[in-house]
Amino acid sequence: MADIRIGLIGLGMMGRHHARVIREVEGVTLAAVADPAGDPHNVSGELPLLASVDDLIAARIDAAVVAVPTVHHEAVATALAEAGVHALVEKPIAGDIAAGERLVDIFEKRGLVGAVGHIERFNPALQSLRQRIEAGDLGEVYQIATRRQGPFPARIADVGVVKDLATHDIDLTAWLAQSEYGSVAAHVALRSGREFEDMVSFTGLLQNGVITNHLVNWLSPMKERVTVVTGDRGAFVADTISGDLTFYENGTTTTEWESVMAFRGVSEGTVVRYALTKREPLRLEHEAFRDAILGKATNVVTMREGLANVKVAEAVLRSAQDASTVLVSG
Repeated sequence: MADIRIGLIGLGMMGRHHARVIREVEGVTLAAVADPAGDPHNVSGELPLLASVDDLIAARIDAAVVAVPTVHHEAVATALAEAGVHALVEKPIAGDIAAGERLVDIFEKRGLVGAVGHIERFNPALQSLRQRIEAGDLGEVYQIATRRQGPFPARIADVGVVKDLATHDIDLTAWLAQSEYGSVAAHVALRSGREFEDMVSFTGLLQNGVITNHLVNWLSPMKERVTVVTGDRGAFVADTISGDLTFYENGTTTTEWESVMAFRGVSEGTVVRYALTKREPLRLEHEAFRDAILGKATNVVTMREGLANVKVAEAVLRSAQDASTVLVSG
């Protein structure tokens, strides 16, 4: 079977990584690249640098990766869908709900694979955590808390931290818990003089009763990507920078230390750090996209799921603006 011909539009920071991985994945070929702003990372190699999505389509591609700024997602992905081209769109799917709904509609109506690049689902620590939750290792899940902090990314200019970064945590939380958000309550801050928020703290209540807490900013000098899932048997801590997963078991040992006995609740038990096979998440994402195009069982993040994340993000922003708890629309 001939390789799937992949086109790439957007050759910035994420685009260069997509290009590298496409060239490494079996069964696909990087057939064309495009970016009207040029090729700052020398991604194109021997391929001609094209100027538009129309040029990309004319190169007879079967599928495309869209790594342009969020504001251009709808126009580029719509052109691909109208040409019958499958698409993997970097997150968020679009800048607002209405644009996301239009993309979901056109890709579904044309029977095309439309995926969104919520890459955390492919992180080995979170994939193992999801499997262990499903196996009942944690018992009932009570709470999911995330921390996603780091320096300001100069590449982001058209959305704030909620849609750029927090959508990662929104997606992975709903995916781990297998439940959509019911409501959110949020606070944001604008500290860097930009048009959009650069810091957010919000809580959520999932439809299955799990409570959530999320701390996200791009004003921290250190980089942190941590997910903590607490249940009735203990807590899992996933570090998605290192791909590590650790389980803190609720203790069962009786203590005779009087000052400690005064505290009610669980105690510290065995701590286990799991040895995981650590494959690159972006490579796994591209393999899933390839398999979806081939009609195999797949775990891509669908455009409809990506749209759900944008709905939560907009509820977060409304909550911060109105200083109220906001129900997430279906």
